[in-house]
Amino acid sequence: MKNTKKFTMEKSTGKTTKAVADKTASKSTSKKSTTQKKSGEGKGAHDSLLLDFFVDELKDIYWAEKHLVKALPKLEKAATSEELQQAFADHLEQTKEHVTRLENVFEMIGEKAQAKKCDAMEGITKEGEGVIEETEEGTATRDVALIMAGQKAEHYEIATYGGLVQLAKTLGYEDVAGVLHQTLEEEKEADELLTEIAENNINYEASEEPEE
Repeated sequence: MKNTKKFTMEKSTGKTTKAVADKTASKSTSKKSTTQKKSGEGKGAHDSLLLDFFVDELKDIYWAEKHLVKALPKLEKAATSEELQQAFADHLEQTKEHVTRLENVFEMIGEKAQAKKCDAMEGITKEGEGVIEETEEGTATRDVALIMAGQKAEHYEIATYGGLVQLAKTLGYEDVAGVLHQTLEEEKEADELLTEIAENNINYEASEEPEE
């Protein structure tokens, strides 16, 4: 009887050990599968709803950039400060380059470069035109208003390009993400320059202008 009991226990222990081993192997395989999926994330995202949204957002910012090419000369002409005029002129040339980059991005993902009206940018630029009409020519106050109008456009672009960079990475478009990131950094620099111009003297000069 003792031997029989011992044999039964050993057999049971053997089954338990095998079950634990199988469970451990299963966990290991599952973990390996998850790791592989994470490292290859985005590879199967093509022809997906996310890709459609990504392309749609590219069309949106493409329209916005092309619209800014028309709007920036108006801001430059309305500005009083030579430093601000130069900032708008320089960013105009940079914006033209951004348009070209976006056309390259469309080509990189096999899509035709198309623009879709961006209501947000249209509203921002209309507001910019409005402050020109509402402020007095040759004043620092107008320059303050123009800087704010310019920064509203920059902030929209920063938000858009930031999102596009992340979506490109998710979809597996690492090269596209690099191109978009370059534009993102340039938009941030343009925004910082406008802040610097405002803080250097324009805001103070505007505060000294008497109300008529």
